[in-house]
Amino acid sequence: MELIAASRIPRAQARVLASQPYTAKLIEVIENVSGAGSSSSHALLERREVKTVGVLIVTSDRGMAGAYASSIIRLAETRIVELEKSGVDVAVYAVGKKAQAYFRYRGYRIAQAYLGVTDTPGYGDARAIANTAMAAYAEGRIDSLETFYTQYQTAMRQVPTQTEMLPITPPESTGEREAGSVSYEYEPSPEEILDRLLPRYVEANIFNILLEASASEHSARRRAMKAATDNADELIRTLSIQANRARQAEITTAITEIVGGAEALA
Repeated sequence: MELIAASRIPRAQARVLASQPYTAKLIEVIENVSGAGSSSSHALLERREVKTVGVLIVTSDRGMAGAYASSIIRLAETRIVELEKSGVDVAVYAVGKKAQAYFRYRGYRIAQAYLGVTDTPGYGDARAIANTAMAAYAEGRIDSLETFYTQYQTAMRQVPTQTEMLPITPPESTGEREAGSVSYEYEPSPEEILDRLLPRYVEANIFNILLEASASEHSARRRAMKAATDNADELIRTLSIQANRARQAEITTAITEIVGGAEALA
């Protein structure tokens, strides 16, 4: 299992890196469109009184990954308890069997669960999750969406992370970009372009979250299985020493009995 996880890490890392230019270009286009005078009245940009918060929690379907799932579940549950104490209702969107089982057992309201996604997530999985969340936000079933996932930094370091996904906070242009920006003419209007881009932006962000969580899961599983292998090797060594000592004591006892019997006969 350690070798299998190790073989999947490079592919997961490559997918994380490959998805970043698309999201960066989306942000750049949204900055340009926003600067073109769009009204910023899209439903996904609307901020309203928060009565119900959607909590998207990305864990794993399988175990044997150390504290990978428990760390992100603990972070999410702390936030859920905080929201409930402040009188805010919570709807859980669970990605992975670990999150689904944990929050269902404790009686939290699970609005939607997604299984079989975390190992090798596809863009279709991200689109399905994004469409469900955006529909709930547009219909007023949730007033905010917070995501909890494990951010992949290195093969040895993965950080449980909390972000706000909805409503979207429009990216702000930096001074350098504005100084070197080009004046564009838009067809169709900037508002219509923004209306098409914002859902893609949410999908791309969720896809990045799934990819980072997948890479983090494989890295955590490789470390956990390496520790298990090392512990098993150490246990085998210890038990082998004990077995050799027991066998040597048994042989010594047998020889002593034989010598004692021979001396008695003599």
